[in-house]
Amino acid sequence: MRDTRVLKATTENFEIAKREILNGEVVAIPTETVYGLAANAFDETAVSKIFEAKGRPQDNPLIVHIADMEMLREVVSEVSETAEKLAKKFWGGPLTMILPKNERVPYAVTAGLETVGVRMPAHLAAREFIRYCGVPLAAPSANVSGKPSPTSAAHVFHDLRGKIDYILDGGTCEVGVESTVVKVMDDQVEILRPGKITINDLLQAVSAVTIDDGVFTRVMDDKPVASPGMKYQHYSPNANVIMVEGSLTDFCQYVSRSADEKTAVLVFEGEESLFDIPCFTFGKRNDSVSQASRLFDVLREIDQHEDIQTVFARVPKQEGVGLAVYNRLLRACGFEVVNMDRAVIVGLTGQTGAGKSMICEILRQDGAIGIVDCDVVSRDVIMMPSVQQRLVEYFGGEILLEDGNVNRKALGKRIFANEEDRIFLNSVMFPPITEQINKEVRQLRDQGYRIIVLDAPTLFESGANIICDSIVSVLADANLRQERIMERDSMSAVEAQNRMNAQKDDEFYRSRSEFIIENNGSQTELKEQVDRITAAMKEKINGN
Repeated sequence: MRDTRVLKATTENFEIAKREILNGEVVAIPTETVYGLAANAFDETAVSKIFEAKGRPQDNPLIVHIADMEMLREVVSEVSETAEKLAKKFWGGPLTMILPKNERVPYAVTAGLETVGVRMPAHLAAREFIRYCGVPLAAPSANVSGKPSPTSAAHVFHDLRGKIDYILDGGTCEVGVESTVVKVMDDQVEILRPGKITINDLLQAVSAVTIDDGVFTRVMDDKPVASPGMKYQHYSPNANVIMVEGSLTDFCQYVSRSADEKTAVLVFEGEESLFDIPCFTFGKRNDSVSQASRLFDVLREIDQHEDIQTVFARVPKQEGVGLAVYNRLLRACGFEVVNMDRAVIVGLTGQTGAGKSMICEILRQDGAIGIVDCDVVSRDVIMMPSVQQRLVEYFGGEILLEDGNVNRKALGKRIFANEEDRIFLNSVMFPPITEQINKEVRQLRDQGYRIIVLDAPTLFESGANIICDSIVSVLADANLRQERIMERDSMSAVEAQNRMNAQKDDEFYRSRSEFIIENNGSQTELKEQVDRITAAMKEKINGN
């Protein structure tokens, strides 16, 4: 067995660890997210030792860590304009981009794919060590595969003692969950693994953010994935974790019915007094950042109690950094979730002029369906003094009406003609819009609605699609849409076309939706399509 040594992250010890790396060995290193198990990314034999030490499946790709933009060009074959924007805004930091790989990167790193995940850590010691080595480092989390990721050198020592020679100790990781991983496209990204960099953060650099289904659902073992953390069960303690979704009262009632002498609960700070069984906490209820920094540590604490066989866990909010916490817990429990307060949330979106308002009129006739009108939410948000102030600072006073409110029509003309202006508006508007949408959804659920529809023209762009169980997109022929827009908004043909050009094409919506409504025919034909989808939604309530 190897004599594993923990070394402080100093220049003197960097020299020792560097020799290990350049001799084709592996070294555990700190980052701001979790500790990584690093090897020379260009050395296929060294990379294979990562998989061996962790017991990691070979089809689970690794992330390559770099020190600077010059090193990026040694790893990838192309850096798009969108990737440059993201790097400028978020590097160094917890963002991994999936980019086309350079031929120097062996397929052992990418699990046979032509793309590679790359990030530049914010942790100064990590970047300094990479620079010291002079080569990019492939580095997954430094733990036994499938177990909670390590956020301290002590965690690494516990998991990999005797399997590696050196651990560089850079202190406790600040973030506590792995980086956000995104697939980079033209002015948009798709989140493959959520992390500290949120949807709203990304919308400050790109015009649209979507989320891969693998964030919420189990990926089949035979399906290739571009990001780590998408396949297999991850982050799991020895005990069986079950998430219980619902109010605190629902949670307490479920625990009281289901717990035995080998059961514990994982709850938010301040809730411990409600339980007379072992209790663990993972941050404050409304503080997702504290939950992220605490989660892996508490999962490891649970492992110290060999008598605990089952853990019932509270469900974090699925927004902001909370989405990353939810994603890690979902995998820790092997997708075992008990839902105590089931409601089906349907995102209704599509191209301007396609006829979403017609569909909402049909839906309102069904008293069992609650509707959140996101256009109304948007109008309320744009009236907020803090929002108006930022818009005036950017666009100037000419966007205001005589009464001091924002002239939405004038603002619309400008943003639909200028992509940079549209990105700025989205970055200001979408965070408070998302917050208000979530508030209205909770209110409708509390009122007893089992189907809740988000009428959201910018469902994907705002990131509101993440809370939807199903997505319905409404499409129509371009000529018909243009006529509707001109009549509805008293616009010229050029203005209507500008609005249409600013939106995604048919394929974008088709590829991201469970249901498509083609609104090119009569009102009767439209209602028949809506009724079929409504029936399917009612079946979902019962889990059919």
